[in-house]
Amino acid sequence: MFPDAAEIERAVALLNAGELVAFPTETVYGLGADAANAAAVARIFAAKGRPKTHPLIVHFSGFGAARAWAAEVPDAAARLADAFWPGPLTLVLPKAPQVSAAVTGGQQSVALRAPAHPVARALLAAFGRGIAAPSANRYGRISPTRARDVRDELGGRVAMVLDGGDCEVGLESTIVACLGGRVTLLRPGSISRSQVADVVGRVDDPGPGAPRAPGRERSHYAPGTPLEIVEAGALRRAIEAELGSGKRVAVLARGAPMVDERISWHRMPAAAPAYGRGLYAALRALDAAGAGRILVEAVPPGEAWAAIADRLARAAARGDSAQDASVSGP
Repeated sequence: MFPDAAEIERAVALLNAGELVAFPTETVYGLGADAANAAAVARIFAAKGRPKTHPLIVHFSGFGAARAWAAEVPDAAARLADAFWPGPLTLVLPKAPQVSAAVTGGQQSVALRAPAHPVARALLAAFGRGIAAPSANRYGRISPTRARDVRDELGGRVAMVLDGGDCEVGLESTIVACLGGRVTLLRPGSISRSQVADVVGRVDDPGPGAPRAPGRERSHYAPGTPLEIVEAGALRRAIEAELGSGKRVAVLARGAPMVDERISWHRMPAAAPAYGRGLYAALRALDAAGAGRILVEAVPPGEAWAAIADRLARAAARGDSAQDASVSGP
């Protein structure tokens, strides 16, 4: 059951008071604050334990509301918004003068999105202004796709969690920068490079001067349990090696499970959209299985799997993610 009008009204009152409200989008749950309230935005960073130099995505009810936050809206951005908003696409545009550096991480660009989830849309319509919202989890950890994930992650650090059920897409939005006459894919998502190119033509990869954007840290989306990606043909050997060392092992794979009480096996769907929808919930379950390692069967190549491969590669990376450029958001 989605939140009723009274719950939306209470969420709006909390946002107006500078509190944090978690809400569902079609991608993942966001940790929302009034984007124009610097003190409220600061609470996001404190709740997540997130570096203040990392910009936020600001959510709006639609293109008309979002464009006031951009100094200019290139034609490519207008066409992308017309094609994919509301939906799982974030546009990075030149920021308007009034946009706070707390939202942009000190950059001259701002990330904007109009989500499609009915609860997010009801909240944004009732609030009437921009809501800054990274994913509602601790910095660098697995993004939440269910309300209970948010409560488990953040507890009392969030004033209210609007429960909109499981997120339909399950992976963070595609991020595209429209800056300096170029269109650049900063983060893959359920809207593919080909779909973006069908609207705007050429799409570039990010170069050294690309703006910081969500989820581009080398290590991100990570469970607490070490995670390793293994090619399908080597998966059985990798499992046997873990068991031979006396450890329990957790496995994420598309094939039928090996039967052994020491293995926690989560079988994933064969199709990319369903796999992406269930990925983060599966990783959370395996992280809680008490295994020494999570082994993940490598996903197939190809554009349909690009966003999933990206998230898994970052979940498997170890080391200091603070060295890498990024924002975080749904």
